[in-house]
Amino acid sequence: MGGTEEKQPAGSGRPTSRDVARLAGVSHTAVSFVFNGRAEGNLSPATQERIRQAAAQLGYRPDPVARGLRRRRTAVIGLVTDEIASSPFAGRLLRGAMETAWDSDHLVLTIDSGGDPAKEDAAVAELLDRRVDGIIYAAMSLRRVRVPEGLHRTHCVLANCLPEDDSLPAVIPAERAGGRTAARLLLDEGHHRVAMVGGQDDLASVDRLRGFRDALRAEGITVPKEWVVRTGGEIAGGYEGAMRVLDGAPADRRPTGIFCYNDRVAAGALHAATRLGITVPGELSVVGYDDQEHMAEFLTPPLTSVALPHRAMGDAAARLLLGAIETGRTPPPTVRRLACPVISRASVGPAPTR
Repeated sequence: MGGTEEKQPAGSGRPTSRDVARLAGVSHTAVSFVFNGRAEGNLSPATQERIRQAAAQLGYRPDPVARGLRRRRTAVIGLVTDEIASSPFAGRLLRGAMETAWDSDHLVLTIDSGGDPAKEDAAVAELLDRRVDGIIYAAMSLRRVRVPEGLHRTHCVLANCLPEDDSLPAVIPAERAGGRTAARLLLDEGHHRVAMVGGQDDLASVDRLRGFRDALRAEGITVPKEWVVRTGGEIAGGYEGAMRVLDGAPADRRPTGIFCYNDRVAAGALHAATRLGITVPGELSVVGYDDQEHMAEFLTPPLTSVALPHRAMGDAAARLLLGAIETGRTPPPTVRRLACPVISRASVGPAPTR
């Protein structure tokens, strides 16, 4: 009458709802009402509280399989991404999604497609066959993505990417605002001669540069064309770009601040400064981006960086998805942009006075 009872293996020791009912001195049906969301109007607040206290004392948790059968849900969400194994940021996004899902009694089933469209389609089909309650599709670098087949057949939210057809809700970093933040770090220390090194023509590069220029323009500062150097996203590119803007220029004609596309580029810029005998932050301030784990804080000097909110993206995407699952309504295909916080270390200082 009160719903599906948990059946435990003999000797498992796991408390059941009948154990809770005995301890609380109520019927098994009353316990089912509390944990199935049907207590209001059927049980007094005092009885509900007594049942919850008994459950806490016993360490009782409702069986998610039985509850899922009653609610026509599996209490599992899928997460499909392109490069979990190779990205240094994947763990943060996954932790954000998994912890939020766990708090709502959901597990996360994760599949790495390696960026192969056929594997992505197969992964989504497999998750749908397993009747997951919804799917998060995540990319490890901000870009527009082809929406894998099948995603429109379930609740879905994108994380760190945008759908090519603008058909699904997405959670991404506020990259343009992040570029403005990086510029302000330098401007607030009196730097007016600033350069930007690294990056390509991807969405993140374009938005970071736009934001960087926004902040400088507001102060009446224009970045010389030759001080915007697109050299990719690796250490070698950072070294090459920094050498282009620093090498051979007299101290009063070279940049006093460099905004780097990411922390790997910043590592190359720091190497170039060392090679040229330019002190950081005494003569040159360097700002990174990403706050790459096991890297930024171990550079010399430790790198000030604008952090990508990977954990917050995982959390926000899971919350959106769980809300859609609970209400039965997929949110509109809007884009939510999350702030990129500053991680202050030792690579930024006041502009030289000369």
